[in-house]
Amino acid sequence: MKKKQKEVNEARVAELVRSLLVELGEDPDRDGLVKTPMRVAKSLAFLTRGYRQTPRGVLNGAVFDAGANHMIVLRHIEVYSMCEHHMLPFFGSCAVGYIAKNKVLGVSKIARIVDCFSRRLQIQERLTEQVAEAIQDAAGAEGVGVVFKCRHLCMMMRGVEKQNSEMVTSAMLGSFRTDEKVRQEFLSLIQ
Repeated sequence: MKKKQKEVNEARVAELVRSLLVELGEDPDRDGLVKTPMRVAKSLAFLTRGYRQTPRGVLNGAVFDAGANHMIVLRHIEVYSMCEHHMLPFFGSCAVGYIAKNKVLGVSKIARIVDCFSRRLQIQERLTEQVAEAIQDAAGAEGVGVVFKCRHLCMMMRGVEKQNSEMVTSAMLGSFRTDEKVRQEFLSLIQ
């Protein structure tokens, strides 16, 4: 896993955006664009904040003794990320399930782990695996299942222009991979 990165130099990013506008044939001094370079810089800093986060940091100690040894599922986690190939958004939802071994994660922390990895330039396949591994590590879980369903603007607004395409990826670790009944229970719960 990459180490936490330094803060974004928004002034430098704004300069680069201004230069990009010129290269695209725009006038960055026209009324509607004067503040655009800094707006884009701030937006990109927000959209890539996952580079400046770690799963441990977003967990903030919210791992609790629970005596639980059953499946825990969080569905419909909203996902917003950016394709690393075209820097266009992809978005959708994620479901995370795990079988606790006496420790449970704070429920909001599961969504924060998803955000930690989705707020980076990504491919959905890697994102799915990263979330599964982080949940497994954080909870010490017997098994983990993660499913992402996303729509990619790089497929919709350019290239092949397929408006209704949805990519589905899954990662199954531990008992979710090795035990068909566990996997089926998880998949039925997220439907």
